[in-house]
Amino acid sequence: MVNGKLLVFAAALAILAGVPLYDARSDAAQGIAAEEPPGEWRSAPEYLRLFTPVRAHPESYRAFISTRDVGDVLRQLENEPLLLHPPGAWTPTALLSSDAFGRSGSYDRAKLARLYGARRALVARGPRGGGGRPTQTWTLISPYPDRNLERLEIGTLLIVLNLVG
Repeated sequence: MVNGKLLVFAAALAILAGVPLYDARSDAAQGIAAEEPPGEWRSAPEYLRLFTPVRAHPESYRAFISTRDVGDVLRQLENEPLLLHPPGAWTPTALLSSDAFGRSGSYDRAKLARLYGARRALVARGPRGGGGRPTQTWTLISPYPDRNLERLEIGTLLIVLNLVG
């Protein structure tokens, strides 16, 4: 899901670019970390144990699903004021399942690879937060596997990593 090296790299770039550190208490008071994603999403906690780190704090990640594909979701989010747009963010990229879902989580990597076969997942990633300060990272994946890794679902899986805590 969220590649740890990518997250560390993004954090290092933010620090080098002089992005000011944020006060997590003020963001939490604004409700940024607790907000539901805008649009038609259903909470999908069953995906957390599959695609997030096993020892992650329970409040760190949230998962949602939508019947819309990643392109439709990104069009819907174009006017979302809390989405941040550093270079490369929100650009859909076709990835192998191993790159789309990463090495975290308890999912069966071989089973997921067989499920996707030669097909690639369309993945878009980017930060979200108020005042130009990231409080979340979002990963959008389409199509996504059902929770038993037996079929690909039409629509988009959103995995949210909360950076405030």
